Amino acid sequence: MERNKVYMTLIQKEVSEFVFELSSRNPIPGGGGASALAGALGASLGGMVANLTIGKPNYADEEDEMKRLKVATYRVQKELLDLIQKDADAFGPLAGSYRMPAETEEERASKARVMEASFKEACLVPLSMMKLCAEAITLLERLAEIGNRLALSDAACGAVLSAAAMRSAWLNVVVNTVSITDDSFASRVNDEGEALMREYLPRAEQIFENIEQTYRRDDVRPARDIE
Repeated sequence: MERNKVYMTLIQKEVSEFVFELSSRNPIPGGGGASALAGALGASLGGMVANLTIGKPNYADEEDEMKRLKVATYRVQKELLDLIQKDADAFGPLAGSYRMPAETEEERASKARVMEASFKEACLVPLSMMKLCAEAITLLERLAEIGNRLALSDAACGAVLSAAAMRSAWLNVVVNTVSITDDSFASRVNDEGEALMREYLPRAEQIFENIEQTYRRDDVRPARDIE
């Protein structure tokens, strides 16, 4: 019950409250929670593109696919929001492990085990954020291809936010893997994160560049009405 109370506090705050709490001395929410929120915003903009396309006669041929894309963006958005709390939950045991006594050999061994497990959990949450951001970028690629032309800027903004979320989540991965003594585990996590960065950051940048160039064409003029 208490966990649900905390969840409600983090997720259902007004935007201004969340932002001010983020800037406070409280360690949660922190960079991980901000990363998840940025990713959720990126996915949400994909949902916006879908909603501005569905039901439009000019895009009737894409209607079924657009509905599937909409559902997918909503799922990614929700899972990223859920990770705001999971990131906070992972930080608690890690912070507590630093306060464990370490005077005897047994206490030091116990503290080391708890810290190792806590660092592992703390790096897996932002890695999950990265995977969801990769999904969002993939969805935004397709939305930019077949979505309402008058919502292209929203797809581009979604790509920028998703990429930023992935990059900041990556920092929250490596800040924890550097302290893990299980080299095999740390290497696997780092390799997975690096692979996501290599593949999806250029794809997000390409979405942005393609759409930016579309607006720079001489024959493009600002739209007055959504199609």
